[in-house]
Amino acid sequence: MNITRRKVLGWLAGTAAALGLPSLWISQMKTYAGPASDHFDGMRFFDPDGAPPKSLRNVLRWQFGRDRERAVWPERTPSPYADTPPARVDGAKVRLSFVGHASWLIQTAGLNILVDPVWSERASPFSFAGPKRHNDPGIAFEALPKVDIVLVSHGHYDHLDMATLSRLAAKFLPRVITPLGNDATMRSSDDAIKAEAFDWQQRVDLGNGVAVTLVPTRHWSARGLFDRNKALWASFVLETPVGKLYIVCDSGYSEGRHFRRVAEDHGPLRLAILPIGAYEPRWFMKDQHMNPSDAVKALADCGAAQALAHHHGTFQLTDEAIDAPVIALAEALDEAKIPRERFVALKSGQVVEI
Repeated sequence: MNITRRKVLGWLAGTAAALGLPSLWISQMKTYAGPASDHFDGMRFFDPDGAPPKSLRNVLRWQFGRDRERAVWPERTPSPYADTPPARVDGAKVRLSFVGHASWLIQTAGLNILVDPVWSERASPFSFAGPKRHNDPGIAFEALPKVDIVLVSHGHYDHLDMATLSRLAAKFLPRVITPLGNDATMRSSDDAIKAEAFDWQQRVDLGNGVAVTLVPTRHWSARGLFDRNKALWASFVLETPVGKLYIVCDSGYSEGRHFRRVAEDHGPLRLAILPIGAYEPRWFMKDQHMNPSDAVKALADCGAAQALAHHHGTFQLTDEAIDAPVIALAEALDEAKIPRERFVALKSGQVVEI
């Protein structure tokens, strides 16, 4: 492959990962068919309180504009941590292990739950181009305990990784809980994946007294050229023996309506997992991705007792420096007069126990 074509494919893959925009050559996503609702018009999903994704014209303005300032990340930034989880965590405890980007292992009530698992080297529709890992997963795949449940928030490549889901299906055959339409995407690639699709506000019993509710979030979804918003996206409220965990895998902030509604409908929340990365330039990203200042506001809105940050430091999807989200989070907490220990950014492989 010549260098020019590789650069073009790399741009397409990077854009696909950051925005859900497709490769021109790959569009295999099957789409949802169901009755219309207050967030589905019969063909496409929408957020009544959200904003549509940016046009291709704006994508090209961002990618090739003369005034673009894209930070250069180090080739590798290995974490000093690596977790070997126990087989199970029982009783009134929750153990959270940060795998990296938006991937977590949550162990509670004898269940092992993975969130948006990505063990692939690239967040991309290609194996040879697109955003590459800058550090290894915080848990080696071989060190995973038996996985019972997988939560997949939406179809963007840095959250729905088919290679990882297939590996999990082959080794553990877990239940995969996902918003409407993403089940078709998974099964069209690997019919061994036990995908179950649900709408916003549906509550799913996971067993052992644990349940999850899919809740609206300010985002969107796509994997192929013609499937924009033909599958749904969501955040999760996970009910555990120590309280409710609010897991936001991707979201813009806007005026914070989604976060306040979760507080009203599902509070009190013991913990929120909130994204702080992939936010520059703001004119392009603000409707779909929070920056650290937005995330601090989201914490105040949802009222969680504690927060953990993610979506930073693993894949370079946007323009900010690799350490910018963590630095900006500390500054935003200080400005809001919130103790830094209330909202912590972990490195891959670090563990929090409640």
